[in-house]
Amino acid sequence: MEISRLDKLLEFIKSEPNDEFLKYALATEYLRLNQVDKSLEYYEDLVNNHPQYSGTYYHLGKLYEALDRKDDAIKIYEKGMEITKAKRDNHAFSELQTVYREVIGYDDDDY
Repeated sequence: MEISRLDKLLEFIKSEPNDEFLKYALATEYLRLNQVDKSLEYYEDLVNNHPQYSGTYYHLGKLYEALDRKDDAIKIYEKGMEITKAKRDNHAFSELQTVYREVIGYDDDDY
């Protein structure tokens, strides 16, 4: 019997319970398996306990949008932009800024 990717990740996290990459991988895998509650749990754990893990903000924001939680998405994008700007992670900042502007309805033609 083949061990699933999820099973492997769950085994790894037992020995490294605070590993941010494993938490991120689990969140992503649960989302792929359409287990939204578990995915949300891991993404929210990451922003609360590993706020410097910048990749989380984009994906959590998108998940909030999919769950029709627009205000939460806006807040998470703002927090992510703040963190990525401080880290000088220009690529992540730019991605967050783009989705943030989309969700708030910002249009370059408005100015």
